[in-house]
Amino acid sequence: MKRIAFVTGAEGFIGSHFIKFLQAKGWKVIGGYLQHSSNSFPKLPDLHFTQCDLRNGQRVTQLLLEYQPTHIFHFGAQSLPTVSWADPVWTFDCNVMGSLHLLEAARRMKRPPVVVSACSSAEYGHVPPSAVPVTEMQPLQPLHPYGISKVCLDLLAREYFLDYGIPTVNVRLFNTTGPGKTNDAPSDFVRQLIGIRKGLQPPIVEVGNLKSRRAFLDVNDTVRGFYFAARKGKRGEAYNLCASETYEIGNLLRTAIRLSGVKAQIRSVPRLMRPSDERIIFGSTEKIRRDTGWKPLVSIEQSLKSMLDYWHRVM
Repeated sequence: MKRIAFVTGAEGFIGSHFIKFLQAKGWKVIGGYLQHSSNSFPKLPDLHFTQCDLRNGQRVTQLLLEYQPTHIFHFGAQSLPTVSWADPVWTFDCNVMGSLHLLEAARRMKRPPVVVSACSSAEYGHVPPSAVPVTEMQPLQPLHPYGISKVCLDLLAREYFLDYGIPTVNVRLFNTTGPGKTNDAPSDFVRQLIGIRKGLQPPIVEVGNLKSRRAFLDVNDTVRGFYFAARKGKRGEAYNLCASETYEIGNLLRTAIRLSGVKAQIRSVPRLMRPSDERIIFGSTEKIRRDTGWKPLVSIEQSLKSMLDYWHRVM
């Protein structure tokens, strides 16, 4: 039987990489998007795009009944904590009610599809140093409406497995980066360095806190993780997806500068400093490795090189 994937958030960073990954593996893929991005959607065999606002339950049900996907990969969300503080109602409408409409639509299908949901490390909130790397057993104590909305998705998906037999798998994603990513430290550094190389800005890289430690997973390893979770993950379970090593942000910056070949001054600016910043964010991936055989393959240097190449092409 041919595998058919319905991918929400197809215009997003991870969703756009994931649809190409599945299409290359011979899947039929339907990419659901909220709005067109600045980039045109790729024209590939067995790949179709359709507008889908997850807040419209009738539309979601119509699409699932029409395409009859064997798998749903749920990336569609309002994903910025800062936006969630400013507009928690809209965040919950998108992330909680949108997810509920999707699960209800899946429940109405004759053959329930596998539903793999993009949950978040933000569900854990502040984690004591003694609990790092954090495991899936860590209490969920999010610090903002976005994190709370992802806890709701996590629990909803589990409940639909237990009560309705929908084969769900939740992936709690930690920091991920790669070509096309915006609004994280590696992408901010790389874009500034390419701007310097092309003479678009003075030779100064503006930075925030360089002392925190993060484990940045390359987006190619991220999409492999979701694929492994769908194929081999235990139904009703949640899995951390994280890089295997942390790096101090300052070291990432110095590596990016070295790889770029650019000479630049580093300048700390107040607007890039957060009121509070976790010293380290790092998740244990023992569970997903054990259950699915997944492991990250791309080094941080490879990620930075691919990001430098990407922004050199598009800037």
